[in-house]
Amino acid sequence: MLRKLLSSWERANFYLRELLQLNLAIVMNRLGRDRFKAHDFNITDLQFEIPGLDSPFDGYRIAHITDLHLGHWLSPERLEGVVDLINQQKPDLVVMTGDYVSYVLHGIRDAMIASFRQLLPKDATLAVLGNHDHWMGAEHLRAIFEESGVTELANDIYTIPRGDSRLYIAGVDDITVGAHDLDQVLQKLPTDAPAILLAHEPDYAEISAKTGRFVLQLSGHSHGGQIVLPKIGALLRGPGFFKYPNGLYKVGKMKLYTNRGIGTHVFRLRYNCPPEIALITLKAPTS
Repeated sequence: MLRKLLSSWERANFYLRELLQLNLAIVMNRLGRDRFKAHDFNITDLQFEIPGLDSPFDGYRIAHITDLHLGHWLSPERLEGVVDLINQQKPDLVVMTGDYVSYVLHGIRDAMIASFRQLLPKDATLAVLGNHDHWMGAEHLRAIFEESGVTELANDIYTIPRGDSRLYIAGVDDITVGAHDLDQVLQKLPTDAPAILLAHEPDYAEISAKTGRFVLQLSGHSHGGQIVLPKIGALLRGPGFFKYPNGLYKVGKMKLYTNRGIGTHVFRLRYNCPPEIALITLKAPTS
């Protein structure tokens, strides 16, 4: 567990944030401020024409969520509601791009398993880990994935077949903690069909785009900046989400979508930056 490698000051800071999270959760529950309301969440409809996509995948629907930080603003009740919203979209695939927890795992593990089990995509639910997941112990999240039927892509690929056609979903493990290995992904990745990359940190697109192998990268990490100001954009930027904090970008020939995330971290505050479920529809080229 990476927590053991932190300095004394970092450990103290970690435990203070853990205490803050636990106490805020108790207060918000008693005040009834952790209830699910569907209008709190935006469903962002996106359509991407994918070069090389075969016609059997025309209209393929991917639901993308990220940065749950379960136990902060996102309560187990809210997570149940989010899962219902996702299932209402009838996605072919669900993908999740990290930071499922913040500083507390006790008391929310079972809720996460129960909710993930209720996801009903036609093909699969795929996930990569984020920095907080490693800090809390990647082995714990991997056990949750195994119990809930989620497939983790830790520097790996997942093949989706439609007859003789293929679509590849690749995933790198977290970049912040140095667990990523893009070379390993590329070695496993066939070249006969388009590939989409899942990476927690959006600024990694600067590297992944240079490979020329991915048509789209889906990321999170930034929470969209949480505070978005007119004419200024995302107010909060940091390592891994300084350049591409919110929304759709073109990086080289690759598209990047940075999802605003479902939860919040430390501060239970969003301004002009509501929680998001991205619903991505893939389109085959018209000519």
